[in-house]
Formats: sequence, structure tokens, C-alpha cells
Amino acid sequence: MELMKVEHLAKNFGGLEILRDVSFNLMGGEKVALVGPNGAGKTTLINLLSGLICPTAGEIHFLGQDITKMPPYERTALGLARSFQVSSLFPVLSPLANVLLALQGIQKSRYNMFRSFKSYKDDNEKARKLLESIDLWDKRDRPVSSFSWGEKRRLEIVLSISSQPKVILLDEPTAGLSGVETADLIQMINNLAAGMTALVIAHDFDFIYKLCQRVLVLYYGEIIAKGSCQEIRNDPKVCQIYLGTGVEDAGVE
Repeated sequence: MELMKVEHLAKNFGGLEILRDVSFNLMGGEKVALVGPNGAGKTTLINLLSGLICPTAGEIHFLGQDITKMPPYERTALGLARSFQVSSLFPVLSPLANVLLALQGIQKSRYNMFRSFKSYKDDNEKARKLLESIDLWDKRDRPVSSFSWGEKRRLEIVLSISSQPKVILLDEPTAGLSGVETADLIQMINNLAAGMTALVIAHDFDFIYKLCQRVLVLYYGEIIAKGSCQEIRNDPKVCQIYLGTGVEDAGVE
């Protein structure tokens, strides 16, 4: 089932063209990598999809609905979530408070400012399970500012996943992580987001091959290749432009 369809998307900042004629789709349950060198327009594309900025041209359809001009909070309510390259947590709050805020932020009762967190029994149980899944339940009352970078990344992705979105946009989730932390993150995403569709900005090809079924290659604002991980590894244009090598040099069989 097609969940998202992007057609001829373009973005200019003044006279600077960042994206042009970008078209692709996302199917239900698949994990898709968005790769490309720095400055290719990857984060700009994610910002367009999530509604932080508006496109110069083109359309974005989600669940058959035109969301091109829809604000971010309405996209979230439809089931579109994202994480950021730079941590967007509340650092002075505990991980439990961060998760509860994320869970309650999509509920009608979010406007009840005088209700205690403890009265949300279902949300507290969900928060416990989410924090246990990333080994942070024992640290649930500590301020997030005291956490390691890897712990903050895991927590931020859990916040994005907590609302059970249909599509999640992940902006370089492995940035700053060690090899062990990256492996843990892959397992976490596979476990918690098994049925979700994900579009993931990444530079780590080992991470991509272990998580994603399909790859989009963005170069100077255009998608120059689409295909499976193996097809992208064997694409001479991708090897030359993105990897800076020939197919033989890239170690591709």
C-alpha cells in the first residue's frame, strides 16, 4: 500500500535552487534510505515532508490526502513523525516526562493543564514499556542533560515512535554513535518500528544495508538513482559521484 507520494517537489531559497523535480513514493512497512553528499538537500527534503518549510513547487500526498500546505501538527495527527539531526529533547526534564509529553501531545486531553501525569494510567504504562525497551527505565527520573549522546539518540527516536506513526522520518539517527550503539539502534528500530514505514537520512552504508530495503540517492537537489541496496551498490553513477570510486574500487561484486 502506498502511504506517501512526492511529485515534482522543488525548493528555492531566493535565487538558490536546493531541490528540483524530486519524485518518489513510500510503501507500507518499508524502510528507505536517503543518501547523498553534504549539501545535496537531504534535510531540506525532510523539512518539506514534515511541514517545517513549504515547497516552491510540487505536491506531497500522505494517505491519499494532499498535505503540501498542511502545518506540521496536522501531519503529526495524521500519522507522520520525525526525529532531528540535533537533539530536540527537553534536557532539564526526565526521560519519563519527555515520553509522557510525547504520548499526551497527540491526545485530545492535552489541553487539560491541571491534570496530574500520574492520572494517565495507560500513558504511564506505555512510557514504562518504551523506556524499558531502550534500557532507560532505571534512569527514568534523572535529567536528560546527564545522559550520554547515544542514550539521548535512543530516547529521541522512541519519542518519535511513541505515537505509533504510519511514517517516520529519521534525520541521521546514527550521527555521533559508536559501532555498538549503532547496532543497538538498528535492533531498536527493527523491534519498535517493525510495521512502520521509515525514510532515513544516513551516511553509514553498513547501517543502511542492515536496516533498509530501498535507497534514494540525492545529488545537487536531484534524485539520480533509486533501487535496492544491491542495485545502488552496483550503480556506476552512484559509485563515481557519491562514493568517488569506480565499481571495482568500491568492492562491489
